[in-house]
Amino acid sequence: MEFVSASPDVDEPQFTSLADMAYTVIRDRLIMLDIAPMTAMDDVALARSLEIGRTPVREALKRLEIDRLVVSYARRGTFATGVDITDLAYISEIRVQLEPLAARRAAESAGASVLAELLELADDIDRIDVRSLDRDELMRWDLHVHRAIYAAAANPHLEDTLIRYDNLATRIFCLFLDRMNRFDQHVGEHSALLRAIGHRRADEAAKLARAHVIGFEKAIRAVV
Repeated sequence: MEFVSASPDVDEPQFTSLADMAYTVIRDRLIMLDIAPMTAMDDVALARSLEIGRTPVREALKRLEIDRLVVSYARRGTFATGVDITDLAYISEIRVQLEPLAARRAAESAGASVLAELLELADDIDRIDVRSLDRDELMRWDLHVHRAIYAAAANPHLEDTLIRYDNLATRIFCLFLDRMNRFDQHVGEHSALLRAIGHRRADEAAKLARAHVIGFEKAIRAVV
């Protein structure tokens, strides 16, 4: 059996500036809850850990506030936002509309090489034992698949919006993952979605994307 890495590089980013690098690294720490909700964001400590100056870190924190991953208070400082289960309904309300749109657009308009990459990603998922993944590996696969679909949709505004809300959903997923039964199914579902897109079955892709979002919300609510 071919070996498939259980830790995909989610973005394989090419940083255009130190601020961009700081934003991406801090964002992923927040998403994965490596920076716990409500933690004070010490720009000095963050700059030291990233081996950069404070200015790009401060620029990154401003962007992260727009993403609702951090919040600033006058005379108190900047903190990681809390993870509030009541936000799940609001996030799902948006994703249930936009995730099917992205899946449909990708199936209808992505080039042959992009579709081939999505089908290869589906093969990768089918070859791994999803149940053997630890939390970080599972989350990275989940992020990797969603971001690949968003990019394939080839609408930068849709992509930016979906990344923002998928990031918020992932924080909720991370918070409740240990309580969930068969959490591996969430990643396993991606294979059928990727194949529907890869074979240009747009209606099926949109239907699967919608069901995926709805199923995610139900799975979270079942353990709250």
